[in-house]
Amino acid sequence: MQVIKRDGRLAEFNLERIIKAVTLAMSHTPGGVDVDLANKIAMAVEKQLDGKTQVTVYEIEDIVEKRLMASSRKEVAQAYITYRYNRDVARKSRTKDVFLEIIETKSNDVTRENANMNADTPAGMMMKFASETTKPFVDDFLLSQEAREAVQGGYIHIHDKDYYPTKSLTCLQHPLDKILENGFRAGHGSSRAAKKIETASILGCISMETVQNEMHGGQAIPAFDFYMAPYVKMTFKQEIKKAEEMVGVDLSKYYDYQVKDYIEKDVKDLKGEERYLQAAINATVERVHQSMEAFIHNMNTIHSRGGNQVVFSSINYGTDTSAEGRCVIRELLKSTLRGVGNNETPIFPIQIWKKKRGVNYLKGDPNYDLYQFACEVTSKRFFPNFLNLDATFNTHPKWDAKDPHRYYYEVATMGCRTRVFSNRHGEDTSVGRGNISFTTVNLVRIAIEAAREAQAELGLEFDLGVGSEKNMTPKYKKLVKKIFLERLDKYTQVAARQLYDRYRFQATASKKQFPLLMEGLWQDSENLLPNESIEPVLKHGTLSIGFIGLAEALITLTGKHHGESDDSQNLGIEIIKQMRDDCDNLADRYDLNYSLLATPAEGLAGRFTKMDRRDFGNILGVTDKEYYTNSNHVPVWYKCTAEHKAKIEAPYHALTNAGHIFYIELDGDATHNPESVEAVVDLMDKYNMGYGSVNHTRSRCMDCGFENADAFLQECPVCGGKNIDTIQRITGYLVGTTSRWNKGKLSELRDRVTHGTECEK
Repeated sequence: MQVIKRDGRLAEFNLERIIKAVTLAMSHTPGGVDVDLANKIAMAVEKQLDGKTQVTVYEIEDIVEKRLMASSRKEVAQAYITYRYNRDVARKSRTKDVFLEIIETKSNDVTRENANMNADTPAGMMMKFASETTKPFVDDFLLSQEAREAVQGGYIHIHDKDYYPTKSLTCLQHPLDKILENGFRAGHGSSRAAKKIETASILGCISMETVQNEMHGGQAIPAFDFYMAPYVKMTFKQEIKKAEEMVGVDLSKYYDYQVKDYIEKDVKDLKGEERYLQAAINATVERVHQSMEAFIHNMNTIHSRGGNQVVFSSINYGTDTSAEGRCVIRELLKSTLRGVGNNETPIFPIQIWKKKRGVNYLKGDPNYDLYQFACEVTSKRFFPNFLNLDATFNTHPKWDAKDPHRYYYEVATMGCRTRVFSNRHGEDTSVGRGNISFTTVNLVRIAIEAAREAQAELGLEFDLGVGSEKNMTPKYKKLVKKIFLERLDKYTQVAARQLYDRYRFQATASKKQFPLLMEGLWQDSENLLPNESIEPVLKHGTLSIGFIGLAEALITLTGKHHGESDDSQNLGIEIIKQMRDDCDNLADRYDLNYSLLATPAEGLAGRFTKMDRRDFGNILGVTDKEYYTNSNHVPVWYKCTAEHKAKIEAPYHALTNAGHIFYIELDGDATHNPESVEAVVDLMDKYNMGYGSVNHTRSRCMDCGFENADAFLQECPVCGGKNIDTIQRITGYLVGTTSRWNKGKLSELRDRVTHGTECEK
């Protein structure tokens, strides 16, 4: 018989615990301790519960209380009630300690769980209070026993568990054309369809800001250039009409004029209609620029989620080759390069350049000039990141360069790396779809347990971590791999069942709970009635199983990580391939879009490490740091060339269909070398990688605007000011202050090395 304890953990039924509690209560009464009576009560409890396989500690205590009341020692019952109360208070005191840390704005892993959230503000405090009280409720009442044990044991992690009871979904790629063409209603007001670029820009902001309050993850626009382009055309037409009114000349023949490219030119030497036409182009470009500038400013200043966070926003662009689409791209990049406010680097939206041969990657491609400009902007502002539409797993057979709606067949990504594309229940597309929820498996703990078991079975001396090759006999390698893969499969299945349970719970939500999301933004949701369940359309989303710490798991199993050993690399690919095969089989079994995610761990990177170090001690190269390496990345501390890193990480991109990313840490001031950004994209193209970005450092004096690449700039060399803002990428997004980073990620930041020309052997 198992007992469910106050904190949700399970323990074997134990008579001694009852006897101890009763005798302790007796010791606080005048009659003293009666061991015989305590034994009789304990045995009576056991007899009454005979036949049960599971009880709660509260059921046991109720029976003890009643037995004491029926005995000759009724005064002990009162002492026992006090004992029960004190046990409950002890549990609550742990919550009290957490709350006090929030109130006192202490910097710890609770208050710094999400670097995009300021937990020191009143709204931030309220969100953390809610978060920390909701998680235990989920553990106690919404998780299966199997899932609860796996979470508490450190084998899996349920992301956004505090949002679990709300039934909310993770993220969405907005079909913005629906909003722009039809308008929408949200809250107490409604919006008409857009008629000009300014309105289109602000509706794009409102769409993401509003839906952010209905979801717990990120918001993205899959084809920002395509969606905005028609409103550039409308704006140009407005400017032609303005010119008509001003000069009193009929210019109606230019209403539908096909502008070759929206490039500003001086009109002083132009005459007649040519002058009016160029003036209209100039005015249109200016309005587009202001609209793009406003879009970026809004996404960095308007808070959502209870007034505490800016929207975790992303936009994809780069493949619209029309004059209007090019104008949007160009002015967006110009605004990004200039910066927001006092010309500082904008944190959001995460900008993603969709790289495509024949469109924007090679010399002679229509948007090649804009691609080069994008690389220049990245060298200073970190964004855009680069999405490789030419990767074999990112292509779609229906994509046609002549199709004006070809963006529907282009992969789009968002946030730290989330990718949604293939769909068992409809067309493969990113538009109008998103992730439902995801759960991560701790590869390191599974590896440690497998290695310990294999060594014990073979009678070997315990030896784990860096340099543990002395145990690596063929017999040991075969056994430890077998044990590891079996356990990995076990916990992959546990994660899958937990995700399915959550999916079934989310499916009980009605359409009216998501007033904008389910009004046609989520695929097929416009067909639902307000009180209908969202289950019929939920199937378009993805359920993702993630993983963390492949590098540390390989060090545990082989003594080396995949960046320094071919054998480790081969094992790493085998491990992740098994997980992908499991996800494909799960998709068939449940008829849902299960997918594999290269998890972008932030708070989790330190949480798992802390648990494993507590249980297994300090293992060199494994638990001896404050963090585990994200997903399948080569460790941040391993010095190697950019190309070597690409060769190692590339095979995992084809396996992780729920999302992945390739990072390169550039050395020196990237603003002087935008070609280095192009070189990174070339590596992605060469090695069939899906998504990548370039990391570097920009420190900026907030007093005078001076910038350089010194990560440790404390005092401005120009004005002497000490108000320094240093931009760093924490996972896939930027953070303007490391004061919001948790301990694990700060430790990882200190360990990061640049990827130069020599590789350690």
